[in-house]
Amino acid sequence: MKQLPALLKKISRLRILVVGDVMLDHYIWGDATRISPEAPVPVVDIARDSWTAGGAANVALNLASLGATCAVAGYFGQDEAGQRLSTILHSKKITTLATPGEAPTIVKTRVLVQHQQLCRLDREAAPTAYHLPAAKAEALLAREIAACDALILSDYAKGILGDDVVDRLSRLARAAGKFVALDPKPKRKLAFHGLDLITPNKREALQLAGIDPLPHTPFPAAEVCAQLHARYATRNLVITLDEDGMLLSQRGKILKTIPTAAREVFDVSGAGDTSLAALVLALAAGAKLEDAAQFANAAAGVVVAKLGTATVTPRELTAYVNRH
Repeated sequence: MKQLPALLKKISRLRILVVGDVMLDHYIWGDATRISPEAPVPVVDIARDSWTAGGAANVALNLASLGATCAVAGYFGQDEAGQRLSTILHSKKITTLATPGEAPTIVKTRVLVQHQQLCRLDREAAPTAYHLPAAKAEALLAREIAACDALILSDYAKGILGDDVVDRLSRLARAAGKFVALDPKPKRKLAFHGLDLITPNKREALQLAGIDPLPHTPFPAAEVCAQLHARYATRNLVITLDEDGMLLSQRGKILKTIPTAAREVFDVSGAGDTSLAALVLALAAGAKLEDAAQFANAAAGVVVAKLGTATVTPRELTAYVNRH
């Protein structure tokens, strides 16, 4: 990517607003050398705990790590987890905009034994506890939308992004000429139309398109892209295909498939957040879709070589690109 230095310079001038399901990622690191006498389960000797931002908050961390100015709106509970998550984001100069409510902060705890995930423990309330009415969303975020270059709606199906919020915020942003991206979760069946970018994975793309393929059949890429454009009229579509790379589509037509770069994979946690952040930054900076996908592919390549939810810096990205 010969244009990487110029692209990174443009990215450093961008301001991005992320709205979505923020979470605190908690890691318990330890070792297990014996089985419990009480049940056939391993006994974990805990060595340490660590915390980082997850979900939409991890998208914000990746944006900031790549050099952009960032604000994130989501549910930060009035509890220790909410305070810890806010502190992590503030330490990276990310502005936090808390939505009202009395539910607990969403926490995902992963137990890792010898760098392998043993189990995950989730703490969260029902999605209705995190629901944000559209009128309150507009009052909270109208000024931030006017000031940003791009709006990212990061949906983890936890409750923040209802149809009314997605519709109201995307209309505000488009009316102001802002780039609007959505990372959808199909089980929420959000109503959206005319956005600049959506980034489903293969399974999510099939669900959004209403296609139920037969077992052991190839991914129906052309049909999926055509259906998604007909239903949602999204300007740019990027479908992540796991080890098969990224499928790029515009106006319902397949543009290209970007193969996955050769990489040593330790942990895929948060790689989708990194890819989304990098795609939006590159496109908002004026890059073509193919170049933006190459940029995002490289960023994800750095992150999956790290353990736990992680981010990528411009220096790491430049070194990675030079090596590959």
